[in-house]
Amino acid sequence: MAKMIDRPSGLGAQPTPAFEEQRRRWEAASAKGRSRKDPGSGAVDRTISDVPLKVVYAPEDVAALDLAEDLAWPGEYPYTRGIHPNGYRDRLWTMRQFAGFGTAAQTNERYHFLLAHGQHGLSVAFDMPTLMGYDSDAPQSRGEVGKCGVAIDSLVDMEVLFDGIDMGDITSSMTINGPACIALAQYIAAAEKKGIPRAKLGGTLQADILKEYIAQKEWIFPPRPHMRIIVDMIEFCTREMPKWNTISISGYHIREAGSTAAQELAFTLADGFAYVEACVAAGMDVDSFAGRLSFFFNSHIDFFEEIAKFRAARRIYARHMREKYGAKDPRSWQLRFHTQTAGCSATAQQPENNIVRVAFEAMAAVLGGTQSLHTNSMDEVMALPTEKSVEIALRTQQVLAYETNVTNVVDPLGGSYYVEALTQEMEDAAESYFAQIAEYGGVIEAIEAGFFQREIADASYRYQRSIETRDRVIVGVNAFVKEDEPENLNLLKITEETERGQAASVQDLRAKRDGPAVQRTLERLQAACRDPKDNLMPHLIDCANAYATEGEIVEAMASVFGRYTEQAVL
Repeated sequence: MAKMIDRPSGLGAQPTPAFEEQRRRWEAASAKGRSRKDPGSGAVDRTISDVPLKVVYAPEDVAALDLAEDLAWPGEYPYTRGIHPNGYRDRLWTMRQFAGFGTAAQTNERYHFLLAHGQHGLSVAFDMPTLMGYDSDAPQSRGEVGKCGVAIDSLVDMEVLFDGIDMGDITSSMTINGPACIALAQYIAAAEKKGIPRAKLGGTLQADILKEYIAQKEWIFPPRPHMRIIVDMIEFCTREMPKWNTISISGYHIREAGSTAAQELAFTLADGFAYVEACVAAGMDVDSFAGRLSFFFNSHIDFFEEIAKFRAARRIYARHMREKYGAKDPRSWQLRFHTQTAGCSATAQQPENNIVRVAFEAMAAVLGGTQSLHTNSMDEVMALPTEKSVEIALRTQQVLAYETNVTNVVDPLGGSYYVEALTQEMEDAAESYFAQIAEYGGVIEAIEAGFFQREIADASYRYQRSIETRDRVIVGVNAFVKEDEPENLNLLKITEETERGQAASVQDLRAKRDGPAVQRTLERLQAACRDPKDNLMPHLIDCANAYATEGEIVEAMASVFGRYTEQAVL
């Protein structure tokens, strides 16, 4: 029988004399090592977000870690190791590729292509005029119709978008914020015209307007009236759409704007808590709606930092929801999130390298425990993706899911000294930011003071400088460059003919519909906007069913709420 050896227990256990002797030998050997001289060696001692790194991590780096309170088991509070006991062994993440371009008919064709190739759910990308609340024939829309997503002007387009698709069976995600309430109303109306009740609809609406003021800049109304719109949406969906995630609080665009991982984590969760506080202030019980809140994160190229960020996000959220906001239902403590690989890490130079970047970023998201995932296509930095590049991006997820065996063990990096220390570093940084936001009086006050915008601008500047000085290597951009690289990608292009056709269809709709009926619904919507006790969603659904256009609905609401103009931040 093997002799039993006394060993320390726990990650931060007291090291034995033998372990300390090993440490001394390692330190002596390490001190003799030579510093790297290759490109990018200036960044070896910190993460991509400038978090300082040690050469190696050891038990003392996790000495304060409480196994039960900080780590626990998968499916157990505080969910550091995941919200499901069996992780992906019970169910894989949803493979939800973001897609939309040109007209509703063109995008509908792409959706059928994706579903036929194994995608699990749909994710709608809208064009810039739709995101900003303009119809396709508006002067402000010229040159942008269908370019960065699909043009949706009215219920007509929403019906075409989901033609031949069972909206009661598939889950749909819609990435739209300023006019999100209008897109939701159109989606409900389109489903009900197919005989699918709203209670059966499943999916997610981004709707996160706070991050628009912070980072992406696609807004319509000022922050305070728009918070009223979001509360109305959450209250309506809580009552009538139990399978629908009313809001997806998005850190993705905060990161794309140049933030660090810690800023993305902190600002996203701060926004989420602001929505919780607004709903509670409106009289809603936190457990009635918190279980349908979802989040959306960026998976950047710094592999371990991203995994730590996802793990810290779950822990922070669980603690705040239970201890600060008094949620009693464990589902209200569980942070569920979608992940998209980092668009800002992609390069136009040597675009095939983006396939490799996306694969690592996707694996980080999976090892971090994401519930759904979008993998970017290699050509998205230059244009909307072609079918071929979309297929490669989807196949990347499928290889990850079915060939790598990373789904066999829940939180396989849990217990790593480095990962646990970095997870704690992320949590501490987020809590520090929460304290700064509180000093301003809250998220909206910090937005109005320009706090978030300054923090992101400073981080973006530091990152760009590290690339220009070659402290940080971007393969194909500032190192390993190929001169006179041929341009051989077949890019998807949206023509002017598409824009003219979409504008004509809007004008044709206005000529054929019942104009007086449209006007009556818009007037009732305006009256509801003036009455803070009147939920806006039923009126928006009435407008959609009358075939009012998005631009008309926005104008009716803006006549009461006004339009937002950002103050310059220096």
